[in-house]
Amino acid sequence: MPEINSLRIGVLTPSSNTILEPATTRMLSAIPGVSVHFSRFRVTQIALSADALAQFDNSTILDAAQLLADAKVDVIVWSGTSAAWMGFDKDERLCAEITQRTGIPAGTSILAIRDAFTQSGYSKIGLVTPYLDEIQHRIVTNWTAAGLTITDERHLSIQDNFSFSRISEATVAQQVRAVAASGCQVVAILCTNMVGAGIAAALEEELGIAVFDSVATAVWDALRITARGPALLSQWGRLFSGVPRAPASPTRSS
Repeated sequence: MPEINSLRIGVLTPSSNTILEPATTRMLSAIPGVSVHFSRFRVTQIALSADALAQFDNSTILDAAQLLADAKVDVIVWSGTSAAWMGFDKDERLCAEITQRTGIPAGTSILAIRDAFTQSGYSKIGLVTPYLDEIQHRIVTNWTAAGLTITDERHLSIQDNFSFSRISEATVAQQVRAVAASGCQVVAILCTNMVGAGIAAALEEELGIAVFDSVATAVWDALRITARGPALLSQWGRLFSGVPRAPASPTRSS
């Protein structure tokens, strides 16, 4: 008999997030035979204090990844944006450590959005987040050093991670429209506890440019790592219809 779930996707989730799980599940429900499984670790605030940065220590995240490995998932993706201000190399190390410990291929929202920019030929980015000034400044600095140009940005100066989920779609859309006027090629909606995935396609139609949401990039990464066609989710925006798929085809761990 065939397996009930032919593809099991594991997702690492900040403990106070309430947006990414239902959004990820809605997106992947369109693909027969796919199931999604979540593992949480404690994250309650986003700032540059020692306590806030310590929430993203790799040892803590690896413990959550090990729990996903018990479910024999085919891929583990970190659906979070901390590497945007802590550095792309943070997520590169994390992916390597997850695979070393579990034998399962790994990806992240932030490495995926960087790859999506590169593969689409986008270097002029509009940036929308809910974060504090200090976080936004660090993201702009890191992304500029990586060769990206931030043409304009908007942020809401919020620190409490749960509160990001209270931001309305109307507010996010207003921010996207504002930065789109700067002449960017793509707008990045950056925060996996803020609505964005569900409005990206409509905003692309309205504005005539790409809109990449960080929850969506984690889903895109999971599909490309497991050699599934992201075009199956093309109704969710250009990310899924206009970016080439990587040729990787890892086997399921036992």
